Amino acid sequence: MFKNLVFLLTLLFFVGCSSNKKAVDKKLVITPKIEKKEAEVPSRIPFETIVTSKKDADGYLVGISNKFDFQDSAYKEWFDSRYEEYSTDKQVVTEISKHIHKLTIKAFMGTWCGDSRREIPRFYKILDETKFDVNYFQLICVDRSKTSPDHLEKDLNIFRVPTIIFYKNGREIGRFVEYPRETIEKDILKIVSGQPYKHSYVGKLEH
Repeated sequence: MFKNLVFLLTLLFFVGCSSNKKAVDKKLVITPKIEKKEAEVPSRIPFETIVTSKKDADGYLVGISNKFDFQDSAYKEWFDSRYEEYSTDKQVVTEISKHIHKLTIKAFMGTWCGDSRREIPRFYKILDETKFDVNYFQLICVDRSKTSPDHLEKDLNIFRVPTIIFYKNGREIGRFVEYPRETIEKDILKIVSGQPYKHSYVGKLEH
């Protein structure tokens, strides 16, 4: 009787130890599940902030430029006066600001061109009033043949200047060419907000 009792207790002890070990082992193999997130692709990439512009033989800027280039005495008078004298439509600029910060912008102009000297200072004023990050804006000055030293106009169909091209997620969504259909603000608002828009030379023969 006593031997049977000892045997039973011993058996229960080993069974209990085995059960506990299994429970411990089971806990050891449980590892937290880590979810892997796919790397996000940026919706827009800033332009390199390299300024390459220089004056050509005729004294016109050619190459990648920025606002500060127009403080040169050769351009300062017309740029500053056109910038200061233009009064933007504040309501339209506010609407532009709701959309423009998702975009990148590339513009082509000629410092020899009257339309460029009128519209580009106005465009800079709109950018300033919307507080647009100019790292996402690239300005290329071209010569009278509409070419730049690095041929940045290649495959972009730059027939008239100024041409301002708007991109979303790397895809062109519209462009402003030479002069507005209504005002530069209203034309830009249509482009950046996705409204139907045709620039001033759509349907006209380019040459």
